[in-house]
Amino acid sequence: MTSNPDAYLTIDTVSEGFYKEKGSKFLAFAIPCTNKADAKTHIDRLRKEHHQACHVCFAWRFGAEQYQDRFSDDGEPNNSAGKPIFGQILSFEVTNTLIAVVRYYGGTNLGVGGLITAYKTAAKEALEQAQLKTRYIVANFIITHEYQDTGNVMSALNKIKAQITNQGFENNQPTIQLNVNRSEKDRALTSFEPFPNVHVKPIETT
Repeated sequence: MTSNPDAYLTIDTVSEGFYKEKGSKFLAFAIPCTNKADAKTHIDRLRKEHHQACHVCFAWRFGAEQYQDRFSDDGEPNNSAGKPIFGQILSFEVTNTLIAVVRYYGGTNLGVGGLITAYKTAAKEALEQAQLKTRYIVANFIITHEYQDTGNVMSALNKIKAQITNQGFENNQPTIQLNVNRSEKDRALTSFEPFPNVHVKPIETT
């Protein structure tokens, strides 16, 4: 897990895991995902593709600061499937991730302990096969200033390590769109206070 407060871990592409016990097969899919609607679409697709499977259990975590978590046993004994899957999301400390595990029944009951091991192991293997990616949490701003303040603006931007994403004009004044790491947000807002003709406006993102 990254120790950077402005960063989080997620997975970059779909990865798979597999576990077999007493004839039952557990196929795990770790899927990059950022919201409930997309997660349900992926789960519905897996149900259709594996229509002969007896269960499609899953867990997800979305968000970078305030998390949205959910897990489901899909008919398996209480907390024998969804919770062990979710435990691996916590163990790998990833977010914006859906893990679904498809079970094909092999004719022999595994018991709660066996199911916990099976779902946990399949989910773990899927994440072990995943490409983990660090993403950064940024704050976005637009700056409008007078020409004579260009030097002051650029000097301030260098001090807060801002990344310029776009430059243009608004009402014949230069404008700069930029982002800074989340922890630099307050500093960015105060860096331009000494310059009365420099106006900084946060850009809300969804």
